[in-house]
Amino acid sequence: MISYKQSKNILKKSKIIIGNEILKSDNCLNRVSASNIFCKVDNPAGNNSAFDGYAINSIDTKNLSKKKNKLFKILGTVAAGDKPLNKKIKKFQTVEIMTGGIIPKGFDTIIPIEQIVFYPNKKKRPEYIVINKKIKKNQNIRFKGSDYKKNDLLIKKGTILQPNHILTLKTLGIKFIKVKKKPNILFFSTGNEISNQERISNWKVRNSNSYYIKSLQENFLFNFKDGGILRDKHEKIFKKEIKKMFNSKINIILTSGAVSAGKFDFIPAVVKKFKLSNYFKNVAIRPGKPILFAKIKKKSKAIFGLPGNPISSAACFRFFVYPYLLSLLGIKDEKPMKAILKNEFNKKINFTRFIKSKINTTKNGKIEVQILKGQESFRIQSFVQSNIWILLPSGKTKFKKGEIVDCFFQNYSNKNLI
Repeated sequence: MISYKQSKNILKKSKIIIGNEILKSDNCLNRVSASNIFCKVDNPAGNNSAFDGYAINSIDTKNLSKKKNKLFKILGTVAAGDKPLNKKIKKFQTVEIMTGGIIPKGFDTIIPIEQIVFYPNKKKRPEYIVINKKIKKNQNIRFKGSDYKKNDLLIKKGTILQPNHILTLKTLGIKFIKVKKKPNILFFSTGNEISNQERISNWKVRNSNSYYIKSLQENFLFNFKDGGILRDKHEKIFKKEIKKMFNSKINIILTSGAVSAGKFDFIPAVVKKFKLSNYFKNVAIRPGKPILFAKIKKKSKAIFGLPGNPISSAACFRFFVYPYLLSLLGIKDEKPMKAILKNEFNKKINFTRFIKSKINTTKNGKIEVQILKGQESFRIQSFVQSNIWILLPSGKTKFKKGEIVDCFFQNYSNKNLI
């Protein structure tokens, strides 16, 4: 039996190749950028007004005061989306401008509408505005390229693209981008006891693992294909499925159950019949100790054997399969969310524990996490009540109230949320 740290090192050395594809930028949610994305234009595209108001040349106000005001003649109106005004500007002239309107040449500052005094008055169509003070240059202007300049880096390679990225891409006119293809996972449940029926005998077990893994595919960056249920004597069928994978678009076979040491736990024996470059079975973790991983030699294909228990299967997917997917897609490792432990917990020193927990924020802004009762792997009630996993590393037995612990969201990547 190896440690969790050792298993992660094996996974990092066992990468398979995932190709790229070109997608429209508005169709890339939860995809991973396959290259750096650079800005093709300046943003803003031109100097424009940050407020509704009037544009003037600040130098015309140099000598103005309350005792010495000046009338500025209104030339017209510039709205957002209007073609830039192309007139030769004389002294003491102004133009009404709306938010986002391109500032005409000859003007260098904006006076907000709330500060404007009209002449003769506002009710009738005014011909002038009154200015009785010095106005600074470059007021209330959004300058060309002040947000992004052409060729600036927008999005780094290996970024999981979210709605804020899509807004940026569309704003800046980037129509197509290169992303990593989603890994294709073929999933098999195993066991004579597994049933897809709603009403079952008490010696049967409802199939939940396939539905759980399938429900994670959008949040965890893979395509799911359900291969059905492998029964206790389906060794030959499973062997054929592995061979079929070699010439298919399937990247990973994922099984649930039949990986322990029982009479009908055939997954390890079948997997070992193939030439493997990397392999492990049994990791010092709870829940999920009998997890299996294999990388097919000279093939860009891999196999995971998860335990059949639903909670063990869920934990092993989160802490083995998902980190592996991140590495295939060129994404840096997740960083844990840190939280203050609300209650103490004891475990075996050589085991890493994945703990069903509940995280919350206190009134004074502290992030606390509570270990829930019912940590046995068969209990799903505590999983329903939980909203996060705590990872307690090996090498330590007692975890006291008030300690800082590492947390990972159950249904979302930490990379999306923190």
